[in-house]
Amino acid sequence: MKFFAEKLKAFWNSRWGFFILAVILFWIKTYYAYKTKFNLGVSGSVQEFLLALNPLPTTILLFGIALYFKGRKSYIIMLVIDFITTFWLFANILYYREFSDFLTTTLIKGSGSVSNNLGKSIVGIINPSDFLVFVDLVILIVLLATKLQKVDIRPIKKPVAGLVSLLAVVLFGFNLTMANSDRSGLLTRTFDNNYIVKYLGLNSYAVYDVVKATKTSAVRANADASDMKTVQKYIKNNHVVGNPTYKGVAKGKNVFVIHLESFQQFLIDYKVDGQEVTPNLNKIYHENNTLSFDNFYNQVGQGKTADAELMLETSLFGLSEGAAMVTAGSTNTWQAAPAILSQSQGYTTASFHGDVPSFWNRDNTYKAWGYDYFFSKSYFQSGKNFDVGYGLKDKIFMKDSMKYVEQLPQPFYAKLITVTNHYPYLLDKKNQSIAKTTTGDKTVDGYVQTARYLDQSIGEFMAWLKETGLDKNSMLVFYGDHYAISGNHKPAIAKLLGKDKANDFDVAQWQKVPFMIHMDGLKGGINHTYGGEIDVLPTIENLLGIDNSDYIQFGQDLLATDRNQTVAFRSGDFVTPKYTKVGSKYYNTSDGSLIRKPDAATKKELESLTNHVATELSLSDSVINGDLLRFYTPKGFKTVDAKDYTYKLSKSLKLLKKMQKKEKTSLLYQNDGKSSLDLYKTDAPELEADSKEADKSSDSSSSSSANSDANSSSSTGDSSSSSSSSN
Repeated sequence: MKFFAEKLKAFWNSRWGFFILAVILFWIKTYYAYKTKFNLGVSGSVQEFLLALNPLPTTILLFGIALYFKGRKSYIIMLVIDFITTFWLFANILYYREFSDFLTTTLIKGSGSVSNNLGKSIVGIINPSDFLVFVDLVILIVLLATKLQKVDIRPIKKPVAGLVSLLAVVLFGFNLTMANSDRSGLLTRTFDNNYIVKYLGLNSYAVYDVVKATKTSAVRANADASDMKTVQKYIKNNHVVGNPTYKGVAKGKNVFVIHLESFQQFLIDYKVDGQEVTPNLNKIYHENNTLSFDNFYNQVGQGKTADAELMLETSLFGLSEGAAMVTAGSTNTWQAAPAILSQSQGYTTASFHGDVPSFWNRDNTYKAWGYDYFFSKSYFQSGKNFDVGYGLKDKIFMKDSMKYVEQLPQPFYAKLITVTNHYPYLLDKKNQSIAKTTTGDKTVDGYVQTARYLDQSIGEFMAWLKETGLDKNSMLVFYGDHYAISGNHKPAIAKLLGKDKANDFDVAQWQKVPFMIHMDGLKGGINHTYGGEIDVLPTIENLLGIDNSDYIQFGQDLLATDRNQTVAFRSGDFVTPKYTKVGSKYYNTSDGSLIRKPDAATKKELESLTNHVATELSLSDSVINGDLLRFYTPKGFKTVDAKDYTYKLSKSLKLLKKMQKKEKTSLLYQNDGKSSLDLYKTDAPELEADSKEADKSSDSSSSSSANSDANSSSSTGDSSSSSSSSN
């Protein structure tokens, strides 16, 4: 017994003992994270086995690198590798909690364009239990520091270390073989990162992502005009003519696109304690001159807001990783709404956003899209508590934007991007006007308060439009850009929906966001067609009387009677009026029932829909990754040169002033130069406080002036008296 104890002690104090302990601890904590921090959709014994197995090959391979080094250096290298891989796991836990996806290299590269306001979001996402993934690292350091485990300086022969690496490769080969047998084409036909992590592990996913990103770069370099021909053929075969009844009904009208940040469809008519959360948007939704769509879905990927904007402006899908506005916005050739409207119907185009212009690389992408103006943070007033999270509060932003809107030559295309209703849904007490929900989920419960605030800003904006008369000559497009509450909050979702629990089908339906088109005299009503953000541009084009048959656009007019109602999600899932696909499962859309054993006809139909979605996403990706639009210019369209645009404050304002005099169609010009901003009424407490401060300053200035005058008079009087006496 003593012999075995001594052998065990010797092994414990050897480098092999430390290596095996490090591997086992890392394996356990990774599996713990898989089961508790991610929702990977594991089903069946094979997938459960692979989930438990997949951390081992890469852990052995990476930690095994340290075995090639001698002495203390080996231990240090192993700890460094442990820390790096642990931090990667930790970062993915945080990202996944809010976005239900994993980090990618393109997303990390582009993080600089969105990093300025992420602090509050990260703090709100972290759970104390997340730090448990660092416990194994602490244990190893403590063991070495206290010499409970001694450092073994004896070298390990390189051939022996090589056998460890070989073992890791063999284990990975076994893992991959089993994964492919359960999910054929795992690495070639997947749009969902969950599959890669579920079958091969988080570290293997990281390698897969790097390889994929490298291939994407190569795609652009190797692309040619023949690739564009394939896309053109698909677009032509799937093109649907716009609804003739609505064709051109908005021709010549101003177009306002109101970007409703994180606004979900369930908010329409939703009440908390008997109070409507969004009474203004509810009213617009139900008006006779509003076209409202109740089966309209967000289709964003990792780019979230950037993806929504991309689809809205170009009718191209966002990429499967990162945000195309960041990775390709500055370099690609585009055929976007601003350029199309400007060139075909003489529109002035402008985008408004109360944050820094570099956010999502907007300042560069907007130039490539052909926006005449981009009014960002420096164009707006600033003050105490004016900002929240991701930019200027909506009420202040909307009012301040109107001083530029009134200067835009008509017709104009103006996109207003709201931000207050953004995660983590923070709002000071002065601006809260409705109680929080009581789901018990801190991430969720403040959401209705920021949604109400956004709604109030819309009400103030609509009142101003009516006061100025712009409502008679404008078409307003309202759309929610993406979900606010991710599928990782199923218990809270269930409570909001009034259900006992929410399943994957409920989460798929949860992706609905509002889409409304409001215009004086428009034949409105609630439309039940299934569609998404990819369809917005073709719908607007038809209403404006623009023929889009020559453009590369993957969407279809939402009002067309013979349109394809398959809504593709970035993951490769989809929703149709008949079927819903979530991961590897299919549901009947009408009642949410799971299709367990489809008959031959149903199976064929589901396979056809799955292939259609995969093809569409793949072709859209090829357009962006290969920059294929450089090989094709539609008839009558001039390729945009980003160098023709500048968004510098002084130059933009000078150009705006010049264009007003040239065009003579702006609201300000029509009002003989008198601003209509005094007609804009807002109850934003920050502006009231700012006004009071200004009044105090003015009163103080007046008082100082009066005292100065009095002192001046006194001095003059004394001087006169003195002079008089003298005489």
